[in-house]
Amino acid sequence: MSIRFLSLSGLVLIPLLGFSMCAIALIIERLFFWWRIQRQQTRVIQEFLARYPDNPQGAIPLLEKHENLPLARIFLAALELNHPTPEEFRLALESAAQAEMPLLKRFNTVFETIIAVAPLLGLLGTILGLIESFAALKIGDVGGTNSAGVSAGISDALVTTAVGLIVAIATLLFANLFRGLYRRQLALIQRYGGQLELFYRNSSFLRDRFSAD
Repeated sequence: MSIRFLSLSGLVLIPLLGFSMCAIALIIERLFFWWRIQRQQTRVIQEFLARYPDNPQGAIPLLEKHENLPLARIFLAALELNHPTPEEFRLALESAAQAEMPLLKRFNTVFETIIAVAPLLGLLGTILGLIESFAALKIGDVGGTNSAGVSAGISDALVTTAVGLIVAIATLLFANLFRGLYRRQLALIQRYGGQLELFYRNSSFLRDRFSAD
């Protein structure tokens, strides 16, 4: 790799390296985050919903034990209200679910930025390398030593485009994976939240009926 390449287009590799390291760190964090949710949440919530109809108060400690799970926090936000009406209970579930959205979508903007900017930086590095390489080519020296240096410079300059595309493509693949997990999580929140709301409405109806009698 030529010194002239390092002086211009090679400098673009520095932010590309920073983007790649940032993407790797955030991808590892998101993989651990979703792995923990996928491994625990469904089992915990299903166990809670199985207990809740027969013993509502006895089932709550299970959620408190797993407050690191989004659905557990959503359920607790509604269950900790003091005798709410069914409508208030539903609103509490919806508000808590909305509060969890930023955590579930965390770093999405960063991923989108890396996906968009990395190829452009790679292209910029290539253009800078080409400009510098052709600037070194003297008129009438087409077959001389300078032309060989230009060919090598062009080859080096294309490296930045390849690196930018690699960073963007790898980040895009994981970003799409996280979007899929996010959409699945939304579906689970609606599904299990609806089940809990039905259980609460039934228990509230029975409680009101017995108090009226």
